[in-house]
Amino acid sequence: MISVDDVLREYLPEYIQQYKLLPSHNRTIVDILTCRTNTLGGQTWYCENCREIHYSYHSCKNRMCPKCQNNQTTDWLIKQSKKLLPVEYFMVTFTIPSELRDIFRNNQKTCYNLLFKSSSESLRKLALDKRFIGGKIGMLGVLQTWAANLIYHPHIHYIVPGIALSKKNNTINFAKNKFLMHWKPLANMFRKKLCDGLMEKNMKFPSIISQVQWIVDVRAVGSGKSSLKYLSKYIYRTTISNNNILSSENTTITLSIKDKQTRKIIKLSAFEFLRRFLQHTLPKGFQKVRSYGLLHPKRKPTLYLLQLLLKAKIQEECVPAKHTFKCPTCGNEMLLIEITKRKRAPPLIDLLPQITNIMEANHQSSILVGI
Repeated sequence: MISVDDVLREYLPEYIQQYKLLPSHNRTIVDILTCRTNTLGGQTWYCENCREIHYSYHSCKNRMCPKCQNNQTTDWLIKQSKKLLPVEYFMVTFTIPSELRDIFRNNQKTCYNLLFKSSSESLRKLALDKRFIGGKIGMLGVLQTWAANLIYHPHIHYIVPGIALSKKNNTINFAKNKFLMHWKPLANMFRKKLCDGLMEKNMKFPSIISQVQWIVDVRAVGSGKSSLKYLSKYIYRTTISNNNILSSENTTITLSIKDKQTRKIIKLSAFEFLRRFLQHTLPKGFQKVRSYGLLHPKRKPTLYLLQLLLKAKIQEECVPAKHTFKCPTCGNEMLLIEITKRKRAPPLIDLLPQITNIMEANHQSSILVGI
């Protein structure tokens, strides 16, 4: 099976001759190349049945690594499911026009924060309107930067329970007939706030952007469980799974992607695959999942009170499962006999010595940035 780290090892030396690696890209590459290898250390296990010793290496925990994060995804889904209320839920998706993508790609941290700020404020402000739900709502937002074919497509999905508290916190309002609010005034408010934010940051954008109609998708999604499961795929998992890489031949990468419930086969040059993959690396420390209003961590008492008033089924705290490792030979549980402290990954030039001269030359010349 072909994996992302296989593609990196084979094509990265040539790739960086054309593109300069950003610091965040460099960190991602190092983590992927060292994930679950003896470079990071790990655990030593002993099988009493087979009388064999096995090693389980540490994962890199990078959110761009295809090998990591499955357990964290499950834990997050369980945690969010405990907050569900017995009301209609809505998914609200804010997408920027294609004309703004280059600005966002070149100013990611600033623009992603603006995207969260303008979209969340628009949603919360319009929700106060008595023509709609008429109160203070809660929402959970997740940033996603890619489409099915790995192109750059930044947008935010919000999960919104159809319940609101009045301004004085003395009345509970519910969304009726699977309706939260009209998308058009929401899109207009979002457009104005985002354009104003870009101007405040002295970022130039096509004037037509502030005049055309933007699209915001608002739809009822039932109990919210399926939407949470949908969003969980984008929180701890990366743009593509190793299982989706079908082959790597003659500098061509063949991928299987899912586009609107249909499986498609696409072919990309190795350089284009790496460029599309790395451009989705988020700025260091960036928070891609954010909660607002009734779902904010500081509003836990209010959320708990709503669960009691609505007679929601409150799930008990799950006891963490005992960390075990089964023998790959016989399947029996093994004994943990040693844990090696997690080690710091070495520089990229130590992992791929053949790129040393290339990277030194890149520091002395002006080349394209691989975004």
